[in-house]
Amino acid sequence: MSTKRSLLRLLAMVIMLIGLTQSFQPLSILNGKSTSHRDITIRAILRKTAEVCRDIAAAAGQEFSLTIDDSLTAERVHKECSSSTNSSILSSIFFSASIVSIYLNNANVDLAYALSGEHHFDNEAFQKGRDLITQGMSAVKASVKQSNFIAGRKTLGQLCHTLQDFYSHSNWVELGNTDPYNALINPDQPFENLAGENCDNNLLPNVLKKRLLTSGYFSVFFSKKPKGKCSHGGFLDQTSKQEPVGGINKDDIVSSHGSRHSQAANLAVTATMDLLEDIRLAVGDENFLRLMGLSQSSVLSFVIDTTGNTRDGLAQAKKLAFNIIDSRRGTLQEPPAYTLVDFNDPGFGSLIATADADRFKERINALIADRGGDNPELSLSRLQLALTAAPPSSEIFVFTNTLAKDAHLKNTITALIETTKSVVTFLLTDVLPHKRKRSLRDVLPRVLSQTDAQLYHDLAQASGGQAIKVSRSDFALPTSVIKDSSDSATVIVFQGVRNPGRPAHFMFNVDGSLTNKTIYITGTSSLDFNLISPTGVSQSSSELSGPLASLSMAGNLRRLSLNNDTETGLWRISVDSNDPYSVKVTGQSPVNLIYNLVEANKGLHADVFLKEGRPLVGDNATLLVTVTGSDSIHVTEVTLCDTSSSTEVNGTLQSLGGSNFLVTFIEPPRGNFVVRLRGEDSRLSSKSTARWFLRQASTQIRTSSIYVTAQANSTNIEAGSTTSIRFNVTTASGIGAFMVRATNDRGYNTTSPNSVTLETHSGGNAKGIVTLTAPEGAASGTEVTLKIEVEDAAATDINYVVLRFSVTDKVRE
Repeated sequence: MSTKRSLLRLLAMVIMLIGLTQSFQPLSILNGKSTSHRDITIRAILRKTAEVCRDIAAAAGQEFSLTIDDSLTAERVHKECSSSTNSSILSSIFFSASIVSIYLNNANVDLAYALSGEHHFDNEAFQKGRDLITQGMSAVKASVKQSNFIAGRKTLGQLCHTLQDFYSHSNWVELGNTDPYNALINPDQPFENLAGENCDNNLLPNVLKKRLLTSGYFSVFFSKKPKGKCSHGGFLDQTSKQEPVGGINKDDIVSSHGSRHSQAANLAVTATMDLLEDIRLAVGDENFLRLMGLSQSSVLSFVIDTTGNTRDGLAQAKKLAFNIIDSRRGTLQEPPAYTLVDFNDPGFGSLIATADADRFKERINALIADRGGDNPELSLSRLQLALTAAPPSSEIFVFTNTLAKDAHLKNTITALIETTKSVVTFLLTDVLPHKRKRSLRDVLPRVLSQTDAQLYHDLAQASGGQAIKVSRSDFALPTSVIKDSSDSATVIVFQGVRNPGRPAHFMFNVDGSLTNKTIYITGTSSLDFNLISPTGVSQSSSELSGPLASLSMAGNLRRLSLNNDTETGLWRISVDSNDPYSVKVTGQSPVNLIYNLVEANKGLHADVFLKEGRPLVGDNATLLVTVTGSDSIHVTEVTLCDTSSSTEVNGTLQSLGGSNFLVTFIEPPRGNFVVRLRGEDSRLSSKSTARWFLRQASTQIRTSSIYVTAQANSTNIEAGSTTSIRFNVTTASGIGAFMVRATNDRGYNTTSPNSVTLETHSGGNAKGIVTLTAPEGAASGTEVTLKIEVEDAAATDINYVVLRFSVTDKVRE
């Protein structure tokens, strides 16, 4: 390794350490007495959300029994906020996921802006720090008003970090203040009593007497600081070794001013609540709760084929869509938004995104089956548009009877599914071949063959969805499937695939929290199965209504609805088929899991940051796992399992408090794998079989030998301006040429190299620059997601990095 590369690696390690030593420790597990950014953020969100729900209940004359204090949990707040509904099963999955997103973006400030004084209120950067907060608040409000809640949460997390650091890095607490500094969230309020000379043995008595405001200086490289100024402190802070020595930070209880750590953390909680209240007043209670993720449904998205030979199928698709939309109106299951993409020949197709159900129905009703004639069609291009337009964890349903002429996009679509964790289900109807002269055989309807539809099966499997092949006259069963999967309380108990097919036995556990238990089996008509209960009762595939379940069939799908009095415990299903097939077991339960791939840094304090892209082959992988649905969950095991269930790798569990865990895997399985979680819910029946649960994440993860990193100077981009993003590519396989694609979900102008080449003399490393330009008319608050993909020459391996930007108004000189 060259000296230059060694120095760069050392510098990177130092920068990671910096972030861990100059802030309230995010996800810190150093000791149980210090308060982290994560703790502060969660406490503030739960208390403010509860206050909003209390006020709404009071205005409606309803009872609100929850005590608002620091003992609140996401489950208790979500349940109380939803108590006015008639829904029997409530899922806090979106609320918990939103909280995770906000605090991970909070933690990321330490990684992305480790040396920035204004992001941490170091070096007396009061004005610049306040500008970051107030501009960020404006961006959050603009994003929320445009229903861009993902962008709003990202920006909210970042600005909360800066706001919270003020109370640890300044002398606000030492000055005896017991209330937050309102000037930090009010750009019209001037700063007062900023210090001149200030430091002697941490703080000059005259500074305290005159109530002068200051913050500590920090540098890992230089010891020099302005005369008489305080230092941040800590062993990496070189300025703290020069007179005046020491520091004034209160990041944890062992910091220079650690005796005031609790005071600083409590003020940071109150200040964060004040910031949230300001946003609430600007956007309204309903939008504020949507920002916090108080929803019982994901965005509903349809991708509909409108080629000429789909007239009957289009009519059925419309009927199905209307049925779903109308059945959920006025309930917690009503989607927060809808998206529609139709596709036809090249040059035709559109996208609509709206929160208005009536407008959505009008646009669906206006679809006309026309043109076409060159089966296959651009189905994956339109699915790509839907995946980039819909927010994460959306439900996307694709209606088509044609093959994909853009099958080369398979790797890109798979990467988008991984990034968004959206579930894609394909409804594949029968096909009429497009020929000018047709024989009798030509005009007879046929369904897509197993080989024809394998592409759709692979993509559905990657997302946790299904590829259902049915005739145009049989949409009743797919309607039930879509209704099943659209419920936010639907959980995956088990999902397995055999491709190539072979006889196999599958085991799954039914716990006491599960209702509406359903098994889906897709495969050829010759497939046979046998279902066996924990006590040995069995039911075969020839029984439509048996002792264990009711069986419905259509096309390649079999749906078993388990009886209400189903036993808890270990079940088994045996499938006999030599053709490819899949088995999926679902139910409705509040107990579910959220996972995020993170980077774990081992420094003075443990910390993790969100990792975009795929884990590296042969390298460690770390997941941040959150369990929803109960405050009495005991997680016993988290594993990574390949899709054939032949390999299962156990992770090392590390509790972060509550229902949050870090799970480290020495080496994940190669190829595709899923996350499985096993645990015990002590609130359920003392009967052991009812307490033990199994959950599986829907989205597959795939390892890659390509490593892609990228960094932007800012997460904001002014309308009419261009930002440059530098990216870096390394591989475990050494040298070679790699294709590069840069895309964004807004269609903004993007430039990038078509390829990069890794050569021996460059140390197996390649760099490049991507540019992104926001148009002049781009509205403030618009979220832009930029994805940089790098693929090997054989198109067998791909990795990617995702960056998200918020458009801001252009600053006028």
